[in-house]
Amino acid sequence: MNSQGQKVAVITGASQGIGAGLVSAYRKLGYAVVATSRSIEESQDADVLAVKGDISDRATAERVIAAGLERFGRIDTLVNNAGIFISKPFTEFTEDDYDAVMGVNVSGFFRMSQLAIEQMLKQGGGHIVQITTSLVEHPNSSVPSILASLSKGGLQAATKALAIEYASRGIRSNAVALGTIKTPMHPEQHHAALAELHPVGRMGETSDITDAVVYLENAPFVTGVILPVDGGQTAGH
Repeated sequence: MNSQGQKVAVITGASQGIGAGLVSAYRKLGYAVVATSRSIEESQDADVLAVKGDISDRATAERVIAAGLERFGRIDTLVNNAGIFISKPFTEFTEDDYDAVMGVNVSGFFRMSQLAIEQMLKQGGGHIVQITTSLVEHPNSSVPSILASLSKGGLQAATKALAIEYASRGIRSNAVALGTIKTPMHPEQHHAALAELHPVGRMGETSDITDAVVYLENAPFVTGVILPVDGGQTAGH
């Protein structure tokens, strides 16, 4: 059980990139963190509980939430950060591509959010945040990615629906829609071309995303928002 009054955040896809940045950001806020991914290593920080697992498997969500409650006693925030992005022409997507993307992006969100919200209702409030993509609102023919639109578009719709369903019960739901961010997902040799996709002329940094999530965490009057953090992509080209 954590110290009296300490809040707890669950972060998926937490082993590297944005997820690892979010773990650090929530620790700086004073939260204990339950961090999960397929490859996450045990943390030396007593207030970070690492739980290995494939988020597309509903049993992983059940283990993560149960372990978090056993260790810290509560769940205040869930950041659904884990995601798979595949870019290829629509007719070239395979069944394996579909299963992988929908399994992580949608099924992982669904069960984890159900369990987290059940606990938040017992506590009288909480906050969930989805990490999505601004390609949902501005498809780009040079980045064909129908499965991202299908899965992350669904998350954006669900974000608003959850915000309304639980607004009167103290649970907020928001999303951050990303541009292209410098993470291990993108090899350095592609950075110059990826920077050109953004009107501001650069890729995003992990800190751009963590700052946005922290803003939402500290904004109690904000719910049902899809916050673009995309270097101006949503505004136009």
